[in-house]
Amino acid sequence: MATNSNELTELRLDKWLWAARFFKTRALAVEAINGGKVHLNGVRVKPARTVRNGDELNITRGTDRFHVFVTGLNDKRRPAKEAVLLYEETETSRQQREEQRELNRLQSANIKHPTHKPNKRERRLMDRFRGRSD
Repeated sequence: MATNSNELTELRLDKWLWAARFFKTRALAVEAINGGKVHLNGVRVKPARTVRNGDELNITRGTDRFHVFVTGLNDKRRPAKEAVLLYEETETSRQQREEQRELNRLQSANIKHPTHKPNKRERRLMDRFRGRSD
């Protein structure tokens, strides 16, 4: 980890989420925060809110939900192995994500995929079924 992580006592939330690799860009982090997908200590916050060591974060990204505690601050985006050191995920959060991932995998295995592209007759039948008939 960078040496400046020891000097920092607080850091903007959007910058921390980007540095901890929860989001690829700060703009995506800001969008998630403004959309209510990130809660700091149980409260919905704005991107400029500062995080400190020991803060609790609830992050929703797609179907994944993370419940983490901030253990380090760094304003630089580092490799994934170093970024993991910035937070500690709770065991229940990790288990729930694994269960959800397994459930999604099983559900996607049951989906029947089409063997061919629908022809004109089949497209018309689908349109009628959907209520789009002319």
